[in-house]
Amino acid sequence: MSQPVIQIRNLTKTFGRVRALDGLDLTVRPGEVHGFLGPNGAGKSTTIRILLGLVRATGGRVDLFGADPWRQAARLHGRLAYVAGDVALWPGLTGGQCLDVLGATHGGVNEKRREQLIERFELDPTKRIRDYSKGNRQKVALVAALAAEAALLILDEPTSGLDPLMEQAFQQCLRERREDGVTVLLSSHLLGEVEALADRVSIIRRGRTVTTGSLADLRRHTRTTVHAVTAAEPQGLAGADGVADYLSAPLDGNVDARFTVDADHLDAMIGRLHTARIRTLTVTPPSLDALFLRTYGEPLDTHETGEAPAEAAR
Repeated sequence: MSQPVIQIRNLTKTFGRVRALDGLDLTVRPGEVHGFLGPNGAGKSTTIRILLGLVRATGGRVDLFGADPWRQAARLHGRLAYVAGDVALWPGLTGGQCLDVLGATHGGVNEKRREQLIERFELDPTKRIRDYSKGNRQKVALVAALAAEAALLILDEPTSGLDPLMEQAFQQCLRERREDGVTVLLSSHLLGEVEALADRVSIIRRGRTVTTGSLADLRRHTRTTVHAVTAAEPQGLAGADGVADYLSAPLDGNVDARFTVDADHLDAMIGRLHTARIRTLTVTPPSLDALFLRTYGEPLDTHETGEAPAEAAR
């Protein structure tokens, strides 16, 4: 197997008495989009800053393209492009001038692709940064990163400030870059965005990796929601192995049945629905939201959700 683009083992980082990372592990393979998820304060941004060579790890091992990002940051930066969730640019420069500056740091730019990206993101490169909205500043960073001849994209909340149409454009552009063989580390609080793009996902909490794997692997440990309208009452569903939350009710001469089922028993339960003569059937696979809830298994602290404590909110 090819050497991982990112290999992190037992990574720790302390800031005074605060332990931001506590033995984190992360492996990102060549050519994959790897979702990097966790609540507020989980350690995602600290990990990214260490990968960029901006912060030195306290302990553990970090390899980026097989090299130490702290000792060889300048060389490694020529092979990657980075987009932050809150982009700070030069207010006196135009968008086009910022793209030129950013492109010079990325080890080469595909000019044709850059022009296409400017059009797809509906960016006016002649306006000065001080006149841009937050969304337009984000577009500048995205165009610069996606146009770069970079082997790795590190994206930390990349669609912050974008409207839904631009989010769709971003997702399509990222799929195209993946087809070109580019590796992506995608940190996002938008679970749907990660779900649509990621080949594998790592979930971290309190500085540690909680779980990692493909979406298919992770979904095997969550439950699928089934909603069926059948001509007759399905037999043997209530109380069946793997089935939970079963409810049924009459509906216009038919039966409306709803339940959740684990992956190992889904086929058998669909078979029982067929015996009852299916009129309509909706099967909803488990989302990353459900995976989050199952992974943590307990309520998130207020600092992890980003919400103010009840006392402070009064």
